Amino acid sequence: MNLKYNRQSVYIVLVYQFALLLVLYALCRFGFFLVNKSLFKHLSAGEVAYAFLGGIKFDIVALLYINSLYIVLQALPFPFKYRKGYQLFAKWLFIISNSIGFLANFIDFAYYKFTLKRTTGSVFSQFSHEKNKLKLTADFLLEYWHLLVILILFIAAFAKLSQVFATPKRVRFNWKTYAMQTLALLFIVFLFIGGVRGGWRHSTRPITLSNAGDYVKSPGDMSLVLNTPFSIMKTLKSPKLKKVDYFDEQALAKLYNPIHRPNDTASFKKLNVVFLIIESLGKEHIGALNKEQLNGTYKGYTPFIDRLVEQSFTSNATYANGRKSIDALPSVISGIPSIREPYVLSPYSSNTTTSIAKLLGDEGYYTAFFHGAPNGSMGFSAYTNLAGIKHYYGKNEYNNDADFDNIWGIWDEPFMQYMAKTINTFKQPFFTAFFSVSSHHPYKVPEKYQGKFPKGTLQIHEPLGYTDMAIRKFFDTAQKMPWYKNTLFVLCADHATMSYLPDYQNVPGFFAIPILFYYPGGNLKGKTDKIIQQIDIMPTVLNYMHYKKPYFAFGFDAMDNKTTNFAVNNNDGNFNFYQGDYLLVNDGKKSIALFNLKTDRATSKNLIEQLPAVKTEMEQKLKAFIQQYNNRMINNQLTYQKE
Repeated sequence: MNLKYNRQSVYIVLVYQFALLLVLYALCRFGFFLVNKSLFKHLSAGEVAYAFLGGIKFDIVALLYINSLYIVLQALPFPFKYRKGYQLFAKWLFIISNSIGFLANFIDFAYYKFTLKRTTGSVFSQFSHEKNKLKLTADFLLEYWHLLVILILFIAAFAKLSQVFATPKRVRFNWKTYAMQTLALLFIVFLFIGGVRGGWRHSTRPITLSNAGDYVKSPGDMSLVLNTPFSIMKTLKSPKLKKVDYFDEQALAKLYNPIHRPNDTASFKKLNVVFLIIESLGKEHIGALNKEQLNGTYKGYTPFIDRLVEQSFTSNATYANGRKSIDALPSVISGIPSIREPYVLSPYSSNTTTSIAKLLGDEGYYTAFFHGAPNGSMGFSAYTNLAGIKHYYGKNEYNNDADFDNIWGIWDEPFMQYMAKTINTFKQPFFTAFFSVSSHHPYKVPEKYQGKFPKGTLQIHEPLGYTDMAIRKFFDTAQKMPWYKNTLFVLCADHATMSYLPDYQNVPGFFAIPILFYYPGGNLKGKTDKIIQQIDIMPTVLNYMHYKKPYFAFGFDAMDNKTTNFAVNNNDGNFNFYQGDYLLVNDGKKSIALFNLKTDRATSKNLIEQLPAVKTEMEQKLKAFIQQYNNRMINNQLTYQKE
């Protein structure tokens, strides 16, 4: 029998095609799992199967949204839907729209290991400022050409299988036909509503990313349940925060207050301040911060930073507040973390804010930002302008394309030399921030340095060795300058990235970065057990310099022994809340996991039931943070206001 001409009822065609799509989405999830298997190797076969089973619910939602117009076109109770031209349009609508969905899933086969979450709607804004989108896309496709080939074959097979029934079988229309098809349309609408909501009960809320937590034990595994089209569609519009009132103002201020009121009597010490924000420098890659790894044999890939660690103040627990580059600048410079989606892409990005640059600028500091990418890349120039940084030095100002890596920007080594020499022209005191570019996908080094740095076990290790050398040469040049010994340097990463060591293949490891405070003109050295996060950098620096005026920042002074610091970051819709030795994972409504990071670095033992007192105390602090964050964002209260 020639299946191409096997006509069936329009409703049988819809059921068949939807079932086919569910099978293909299951195959996409399986492919996603295979490509990223090293990140899920802690799961048993039963746990993987359960995650796959839970994924069907999210696949149904995504497919209903993607095919909503096609379903309506096929379910309309009118005879014209059987016309050849009408069905040809419907056919290509079905194939093209679903092919886009498959493309989104395949992109995350490769992209997931960099962000450790499914791609969200912010991806369109995230790269909107890039001037070399075609170059970046071409490089990505070339590196993952094998996935592109598989995707093309996958879509071709889908297009063929979806047309097993070429067109719906015609029916003769009379009043009974109209009535039956109208009832069928209403029934389809009923099924559609239940499908996209996840049920028909009045209490059922439309499912979101956090619902994936029902099918996994660890929050870091939720991406195995989700699919990329669902994640994108659910986050296309940045979620608006809701005002909360867990505590009255007096109790809230005692639990957590982002207004800093310095009260020491020492004079304000106008040190120069230089922030070095290094692309993708996970804490894992630094040997001096991992001396116990691999039975003490682990060396890491940053020999100069290893030496800098010994001359700096740092902590055993240092975390990023986000997993994207655009999360980092507001965290580091303004003390504002990104919650759920990047702050700079949120509806609140137009709020009035302060920053360390603004505060120091008001004290007569020269303020500057260095980033070797084309000006406007990642929206950094817009952000730094709003943050009160008066001078921007990018690829345009460098003005020598011979040192351009043809992808992201000027190679780190020559650009950092340019920065050191340019800083030497600044009037002291000054505040300067630098954001590197070379330790970024596609992980290349300049031709003259190929083979000079260890390849390591991950693609990023070689370029990290190159950037470490660039940092060393920057300091070699800087220490000859008259401003050097009067400068406080802060080195941190924008975010962590791919990992190899098992201790870093979990939620805290996904956010573990180095944060070093180095002052060559003083005795700022040592290591603490207090938690330090990116949003702590601003208050730590200001308080170290004895800055006198009240200011706003969500973080803490890492050197203040009178306070109990906590850290917070967000992944797949969950709050990760760190305090003392513990990590609490909360989905925004309830706590779902509690781990002792001192005794359980692998986060394998959920203590949520065994330690109710610890859970309750951490929940109180988390609620206080959420109340301060949400209400201040909504009310545009991100600066200090005189009382």
